[in-house]
Amino acid sequence: MLLKEIKDIYHKELGTIYPKEEIDSFFYSCIEHYLNLQRFILAIQPGIALTKEEEQPLFEALSELKLEKPLQYILGTAHFMDLELYVDENVLIPRPETEELVQWILDDIRSQKSDVGSQKLQVGNPELKAEAPCSEDESFHPLPFSVLDIGTGSGCISIALAKHLLNAKVFALDVSDGALDVAQKNAVSNGVDITFLHEDILNTELELDFDIIVSNPPYVRELEKGGIQKNVKDFEPGTALFVPDDDPLVFYRVIIDFAEKHLSEKGKLYFEINQYLGKETQALFNHRNFSEIELRKDMFGNDRMLKAIRK
Repeated sequence: MLLKEIKDIYHKELGTIYPKEEIDSFFYSCIEHYLNLQRFILAIQPGIALTKEEEQPLFEALSELKLEKPLQYILGTAHFMDLELYVDENVLIPRPETEELVQWILDDIRSQKSDVGSQKLQVGNPELKAEAPCSEDESFHPLPFSVLDIGTGSGCISIALAKHLLNAKVFALDVSDGALDVAQKNAVSNGVDITFLHEDILNTELELDFDIIVSNPPYVRELEKGGIQKNVKDFEPGTALFVPDDDPLVFYRVIIDFAEKHLSEKGKLYFEINQYLGKETQALFNHRNFSEIELRKDMFGNDRMLKAIRK
């Protein structure tokens, strides 16, 4: 069968579910992933034909796309900043908003030259290209410092930080065995050293102290499920997404308690948050041992991130 005929089949089979541009993106991603063909191939070789063996994964992917399964799970890959990550249904697919959270941490470290734990921090270059060396004015040469990622999932946050904070000792915590398996696989494939902890943050006796704690915990209320896309509700892990309506900030409250005990002086706590609960999340820090509580919007203008500094 001709490759262009398979593209036409993608549009015919998926046209009632997805917009044309998204179907094109699916098709080109699949031929690149399975056949190592670039998207311009049809322009220069419109008559390219595939064998039955080459066709098979494209039609298998099409069948899963018709069920509205996320393409990242079908291909087993997702991109986050400059990382390529393995993903499956044990973990959430990394979002651009979470990239903004990581960027905030890196920008803080560069601009403040190491408020964290009164130590200087060494960081990668500002273009976030891990393979490029740091210049002398872009990096610092300090004592080691420690970072904890709570609810690491795919490991996207912890791995990105480990890749760019060259002197960091990075820890990543999750309650899910499946998520930890994925995160460990991604740490190896991206060449970073992370200490993984199988812990439930709601019931942990962890005694380590840290200079930075970051978390993107579950924060979508059950009442918000109606506005969640089918491909998210049906395929992404609900335990990593949803919280009860009667206590939607449970993870934030517990993590603040933990951070109050386990952050170093002037250590920083960073959260990704529910856009509808920004003020409520910020209010959790009232009368706590934190200062400079900062609520920040994401690229879409929604309350999405929060930072607090341990007194």
